Amino acid sequence: MSAQLEMVPRYRRMTADDIGAVAAIEGAIYPHPWTRGNFGDSLAAGYHCWIVECGGEICGYSVVMVAAGEAHLLNLSVAAPWQRRGIGREVLRFVLKLARDYGARQVLLEVRPSNGAALALYASAGFAEIGRRCGYYPAGDEREDAIVLELSLQDRDS
Repeated sequence: MSAQLEMVPRYRRMTADDIGAVAAIEGAIYPHPWTRGNFGDSLAAGYHCWIVECGGEICGYSVVMVAAGEAHLLNLSVAAPWQRRGIGREVLRFVLKLARDYGARQVLLEVRPSNGAALALYASAGFAEIGRRCGYYPAGDEREDAIVLELSLQDRDS
C-alpha cells in the first residue's frame, strides 16, 4: 500500500479502550483538558464519539451529542503532530455530515476566544457567533468566556 493511501483519514467509533490514548492527546494539546471521566461519560451517554486514524495512529477525535434536531459539538481535537494538515477541517466535514444524517438542523458549539485556529476553522465553515457564556472555561487562576457558534444545516450541501 502506498504511503499516501495510509495517510487518508479513517474513522471508527471510539471505545473504552481508546480513552487512555485520547486523554493523553487531550492533555498534550490543552492546558485544561477533558478528563478520562469526561470521555467515559460521553461514551456511556451514547454520544457520537469518533476516532480519526492516519497511518495507523490516532490523529484526532470528536464527540457530538445529537438530540431534538440539534447537534452539539462537544469536542473536536487533532493531535499536535497532525495539526496544520487539514485534519481538523476533514473531521469537521465528517461531524457535519454525521449531524445531518441523524436529523440535526443546526450545529452548536462553544470555543475559547483565545483559540484563533478553531475560530478560523469554524468561520470558514459558515458558523456564526450567536452568544457568549461568561466565565465558561478555566484559564489558570481566571476564567475565559466561551463564544457560542451556530451553523444551520438546512439548505446546505455537505
